[in-house]
Amino acid sequence: MSAVHSRYRIGLIGARGYVGSELIGLIARHPQLELAYVSSRERAGQPVADYEANAPAGLCYVDYGPLQAAQCAVDVMVLALPNGLAAAWVQALDASGNPALVIDLSADFRFDPSWHYGLPELTRKRYNGQRRISNPGCYATAMQLAIAPLRHALAGPVSCFGVSGYSGAGTAPSDKNNPDKLNNNLMPYALTGHLHEREATQQMACPVHFMPHVAPHFRGLSITASLPLRNIYAAAEVLAVYRQQYADEPCIRICQTIPQITAVAGSTMAHIGGFAMAEDGRRLVVVSVLDNLLKGAASQAMQNINQGLGLPETMGIL
Repeated sequence: MSAVHSRYRIGLIGARGYVGSELIGLIARHPQLELAYVSSRERAGQPVADYEANAPAGLCYVDYGPLQAAQCAVDVMVLALPNGLAAAWVQALDASGNPALVIDLSADFRFDPSWHYGLPELTRKRYNGQRRISNPGCYATAMQLAIAPLRHALAGPVSCFGVSGYSGAGTAPSDKNNPDKLNNNLMPYALTGHLHEREATQQMACPVHFMPHVAPHFRGLSITASLPLRNIYAAAEVLAVYRQQYADEPCIRICQTIPQITAVAGSTMAHIGGFAMAEDGRRLVVVSVLDNLLKGAASQAMQNINQGLGLPETMGIL
């Protein structure tokens, strides 16, 4: 990280997808960040502004491989690649001695203890200046935010029913982003062993059972979590626990009513609410909603970039 200039240079690898597009807009609007390069094999040589309204004039897409990217003088390298592809860029950067901060949006390093797991509202106290930060998954973020305040009180596994817009399936054609197959439909998938199930289970240190679905809307996700509790609680008690946990979190809103995806689509906020108690007072049902492309990916990455650069965490986000 350079101390001589007031704007930090960002290299973005994998800019063609939905999350890459969101990152370009967020970086362009950030008062202390600037795009050094935007790498996309399919769009190499084309002006970024042809695709992104907020892109700086004169910036064109490049096609950088790992070695070329590692030789670029940037303060931050953001990897917005499909799962399984990030390692080559990280290895090239390590071998070159380039000191850039790395933010990886894939799942490739979420289970690697040598990387900081960057869900700021829950893990910022564990951040110690690490130069490698793994961005959490979108569903995993929503689940953890719903579970964390009462994790200490759980009596067993947490069950989470999730529904996401089809942007979560990415741009590569599949049944999960096929408008014809999604029309008037709700499509269950990966009903056991979903990557975000394992991610939330590891981070929460408790079993999380997750059942994801994709719906016909484009962006935003909702999870409904059922938490079995060891002791009897009143709804007002758990509401107070959640409000206390997130009292100083500008990207989290606690509401008594059931939060809706429409309230967070296009927003960098997560809303948590509902707080329905079973009759015996030993099971809480809570709903967590967020935009899968923003708080579930790009704006959370921006929180991690800000933290890694020593800037206010929500700069350029709120």
